[in-house]
Amino acid sequence: MFVVKHKNTFFFFSGLMVALAAFSILFFGLRMSIEFTGGSLVEVLYSGERPSSSLVASAVEDFLGETSSVQELGSSGLLIRTRELTIPEHREILSLLSFGGEYAPHEERYTLVGPSVGEELRAKAWYAILAVLFAITLFVMFAFRKKANDAGARGPAGWHYGLITIIALAHDVIVPTGLFAFLATLFLGAEVNTLFITALLAILGYSVHDTIVVFDRVREHVRRNYEERTREPLQETIGKSLRETYARSINTSLTTLVALLVLLFFGSDSVFYFALALAVGIIAGTYSSIFLATPLLLVFQNFGKEKYEI
Repeated sequence: MFVVKHKNTFFFFSGLMVALAAFSILFFGLRMSIEFTGGSLVEVLYSGERPSSSLVASAVEDFLGETSSVQELGSSGLLIRTRELTIPEHREILSLLSFGGEYAPHEERYTLVGPSVGEELRAKAWYAILAVLFAITLFVMFAFRKKANDAGARGPAGWHYGLITIIALAHDVIVPTGLFAFLATLFLGAEVNTLFITALLAILGYSVHDTIVVFDRVREHVRRNYEERTREPLQETIGKSLRETYARSINTSLTTLVALLVLLFFGSDSVFYFALALAVGIIAGTYSSIFLATPLLLVFQNFGKEKYEI
């Protein structure tokens, strides 16, 4: 099949995407929301004309003595992120936002997160991702654990499937994370918050399901070849399995992307970046299950030069 024949090209493209994403994360860094860093969040709506975000940022900076971020919401709202505010500071900032009565602000939301709470939430978020990765890997290794004791059967070992799953899932998580690191330099809303972590966890589950479907078809063909005493090269077995499953993977992903596009274009601002992270992750996951994970089975088999039974 085309994918197996040109696997090195697809490996290079996957490596390039991961390298660019890793560079983006290391060079730009991730913007953490106040849920993870601690601080104050003030959302205001203006009746009538609204001051510019740069004017508000300058006024808040002059008052607090440090830089804060100001994001415009729609045509009349502002979202202001600062360090943890005291009650008097909070009241004074609300007063500042009227600029001497020139504008009429109304506070819609005020959130205060202490630094210790933010640090605890951040640690729990990363622990959740690592725990899911570990659990998925164990499941895949267990599901594909049966090893060969007959020289006539050839196929990847259970740990091959598990290790390849880790590689594919890391690819699927790093790509959207790198994109968000880059977008954070352009848009204040592209930040790591609980919705972003939720999106990553959903991507992990979606991607491994897609990968297991292809893996299971490979295993089924290897078993059938063994039972029928067919000496089919693993390369042909993988190519046949991909031909039988790639349309299903792509169609499922396209159906999901249609729903996410609706959220992107018609959903509220609060779910835009959640839907964007999911969309990018699903695209990366579909790519990895077809063009990365399955061809890697052949690479691992060639390196091991062992004989297995599925």
